[in-house]
Order: sequence, then structure tokens, then C-alpha cells
Amino acid sequence: MINNTVDIVSYTRDELKALFQEIGEPAYRTDQLFSWIHQKRVSSFDEMTNLPEKTRAWLRENTVYERPAVVRKQVSSDGTEKYLLGFSDGNCVETVAMEYEHGVSLCISTQVGCRMGCAFCASTVNGLVRSLTASEMLMEVYESERQKGKRIDSVVLMGIGEPLDNMESVVRFYDLVTDERGYGMKNRSVTLSTCGIAPKIYELADMKKQLTLSLSLHSAFSDKRSKIMPVNLRYPLPEVLEACKYYVEKTGRRITFEYTVIHGTNDLDEDVNELAKIAGMMQSHVNVIPVNSAGRGDFEATRKDAEVFASKLIKKGVNATVRRTLGNDISAACGQLRRETQQL
Repeated sequence: MINNTVDIVSYTRDELKALFQEIGEPAYRTDQLFSWIHQKRVSSFDEMTNLPEKTRAWLRENTVYERPAVVRKQVSSDGTEKYLLGFSDGNCVETVAMEYEHGVSLCISTQVGCRMGCAFCASTVNGLVRSLTASEMLMEVYESERQKGKRIDSVVLMGIGEPLDNMESVVRFYDLVTDERGYGMKNRSVTLSTCGIAPKIYELADMKKQLTLSLSLHSAFSDKRSKIMPVNLRYPLPEVLEACKYYVEKTGRRITFEYTVIHGTNDLDEDVNELAKIAGMMQSHVNVIPVNSAGRGDFEATRKDAEVFASKLIKKGVNATVRRTLGNDISAACGQLRRETQQL
């Protein structure tokens, strides 16, 4: 029976239709409610003026419709905005809005904390608290749009958390945010970044979604990767790369390899040569990133280090670029703002 734990924002149109049928409401209420939530993105049921008061009263009593609070907001000199969003259970996540020539790109979190343990990442310091629901991820988009005053053109699931460790909610989020009768984001405007949970990559490939898959690689050598990414002990690099090849074959989409340069650790000539071999195995692009010192450990790299590394890859015929650095003057590393707030 219906109770007030129903997460109405996470419901698909078919699920809303079934819900209204169960409570004796006409089917057309489905599109009305779906539009209020995902197109008009109102703050409460009270604003849904074409729904009868008795329907709104039922929704207030039996479902959950919450927007996150902006706990902290930082604005960079380059226009990047970072929001620490708080949920009703007291937990917070980070969302970053970045402006490019092609529009506003939003980096969202998929979990509160992370259990993957990557050595250079601030998100994983205190482990995993819980996963986000699809509605909470959607609200990251909707609240960021409200704060920014501009439509969000693309989303990168690269904030706090491992998306494939929360796969069911992440896929539901993708289906909802790309629904043409909802927010209507383009299918290929969503990027999912994973540290490499191989079985989930196969599962995602079989769904044949048109999102962009990005693998956090960070080393082309399995033994070296294990030292900075413990997940590699569970899913060794050769196994992960086979899963990536399968993804390319199933979806026709190229893979992006995210490669965080750690000076003196993974930017040697041997690293260049091995990474070039991996990039040549499948349709791919290498996104080179200088490590952010706000993470864990004594890891350092300058943008120049990243540029030199990328230039060596390009000389070997690899499609490689250095990620544009935004938000340097704010706490822009994943998990950094949340961690700072916890320490206050």
C-alpha cells in the first residue's frame, strides 16, 4: 500500500501512471505531474495549480518531494560555481557548474562519500555513507540550474562516489534526465565516470545506453594502478579493458580514459608507451589531468607536467587533450568542500 516513503521524483511516467491508477486518478494526471516536477521544476505540490487540491493533499501526505538546501556556495573568478547541497538526513554532497563555449556542464555526485579508496581523492577519506537516489541526483541538476540561472547542457557523473556502485539509481537518473517530456537532456550529453567495476561495465553495455563511458585509468600498468586504486586488486586492469572493449562494440561509443598525472609516479616514458598501446586497442580519447594536491598523499603535478605528458601521447598517434582547469581559486576537487565543512 502507498505510504509517505514514495520517492515521487524518481518515478518514471509509467510508474506514475500506475500510481494514479491505484488511487483512482485519471491517466492524464501522469503527464501533468511529470511536467511540474521535471519541466517546470517547481518547489512544492502547492505550485501544481492544475492538479485538484484533493490530489495535491494526497501527494503531500503519501509521497516525498524535497529539494536540497544550499549549505555553501563558492563562485570562482572564471565563473565556475560549486554548491554543497544538504539533504534532509543531514548528509551533503558537492556539485560543480562549469561554463564552456558549448554551454554549462555540471559535475554531480552519485554517493555520499565513496568506498573505492583511490589514493589521491578527497571523496573517499571517510568512506561511504550511503548512495544517492535518482531524485537526489536530479535535484542536483535542478537546484544547480536555479542557482546558476542557466540551463544545464551536459552532466558528468564524476563527483563524489562511484556511479557503478550505485548503478540502479544512476541508470534511473539517466532515463529521467533524458526523457523528452521531462528535462530533455540529450542522451550523449551524459558522461559516466567509473574506476572500473568490470561486471557493471558489461551490464551497462548490454543496456545500450548512449551515454559516454569514462574510465578513471591513472596508470597503464596493473601493478602500479593497484597502488593508487585499490579497486584494481578486485578487477585487474586487463579485465577492465576487456569490459571497455565490449562497451565500445555494443554501443558504438568511444571510451574516454581519464588519466591523472602524478609527477614522478605515472608520467614516465614507460607510462607513455604503455598508455599508447591501451589507447590503440579501441576507439578512445585520453583526457590528461594534473593531480589536485587537495587529495590524499604527497601527490603533485603542474599543468605543464600534464601538457608534456599529453604531447608525448599525441606524438604516438593518441587522441589526447589536457583537461581545462576550472575553479582553481575555490575548493573544486571532489570531496574537498564537504571534507572542509565536516572539519568545521
